[in-house]
Amino acid sequence: MTKSLLGSLKVIARPENTKHNPLLKNKERLLTKLDVQKPMAQAHVAGETYTHYKEKWQMNPETKLREKLSVPKNIKAWFYKRNNRYFLEVRHGNKALELQKGMHAIDVGDLENLVPTIETVIKAVVAGELDKFLTPIPPINKGSKK
Repeated sequence: MTKSLLGSLKVIARPENTKHNPLLKNKERLLTKLDVQKPMAQAHVAGETYTHYKEKWQMNPETKLREKLSVPKNIKAWFYKRNNRYFLEVRHGNKALELQKGMHAIDVGDLENLVPTIETVIKAVVAGELDKFLTPIPPINKGSKK
């Protein structure tokens, strides 16, 4: 008996398009930002400096062709040190998320716990534990234009 070629493939339902779902769009954006914070924290633990690069298209004046360049991007760390302890703020947009009532920061403790804490936050975002903070609030229309 021969096995069919399609039977050897893993067939799944089409994944949801994040363009039309603002919650999934915000989750992906937060995961992308956390994926930048993780190597930044790893470099901080190792005592090194970290530079994040973004790709930029630029016109070469000599050849008059567009080239893709890697340009350093200035990224602010979400972790900081106060009173010999490290803290981590999970940020969405320009604001720190209020994880509990009146509490915006995660107490990391020692420097060695920084990367595992970021990994735990990534797992929490994937599991959907931060969905209530990422759900966009619909705008309130005070009056309709006629």
